[in-house]
Amino acid sequence: MEKLRKVEELAPLFKDSMRLLVGGFGISGTPLTLLDAVAQFDTGNYEIVSNNLGDDGKGLHKVFEAGKIDKAIGSFFTINKEAIMAWSMGQLKIDLIPQGTLAEAIRCGGAGIGGFYTPTAVGTRLAEGKEVREIDGVRYLFEKAIKGDIALIKAAKADKAGNLVYHTTARNFNPIMATAAEVVIVEVDEIVEIGELSPEEIVTPHIFVDYVIKSKYIKQGRTYVEAK
Repeated sequence: MEKLRKVEELAPLFKDSMRLLVGGFGISGTPLTLLDAVAQFDTGNYEIVSNNLGDDGKGLHKVFEAGKIDKAIGSFFTINKEAIMAWSMGQLKIDLIPQGTLAEAIRCGGAGIGGFYTPTAVGTRLAEGKEVREIDGVRYLFEKAIKGDIALIKAAKADKAGNLVYHTTARNFNPIMATAAEVVIVEVDEIVEIGELSPEEIVTPHIFVDYVIKSKYIKQGRTYVEAK
């Protein structure tokens, strides 16, 4: 299967009410080009799994402003004040999950593990309605694994087979999300020929990747701008 695509060709993959796993921490490691496209697609009512909901009108912030998000599952939503206001008015559902728990739940989803026990959030409102079990005198909260219909992730570089290399902390949630979705779409800064990547630098093997698109953004200082 040819993995290299133009972003507009991906629209038929998206259906209403899908669960989308979206990489990124702030906007670092966020697939901005893909999310620009998702904000324009005809489908919506998405359930989003991501650390946050975009920043400064970029990324998931655009998808939210387009009215396409029904529910957000993640750790750090206060950066998007409009989303918090929508939640307070009952217009947006939010499941708040501690950051480490979120990462492990996605990892379990990709590893075929049904869930795990963690002491994090025991005795708090985040534990309401969830199983609590005592193990060796310590109370643990059961968290279900998280999987998605489509993962939208960002990598620094891909070869034409779809092997991925990440850039430092922009890796964040991206590699685990690549294992935990039915379809994986990757946005990259650079595409190289097969054989140009050293096996030691490849983090996500091509077997996990379905489609690769070239990013239209470049980094300038602490933010990203569209390349001219």
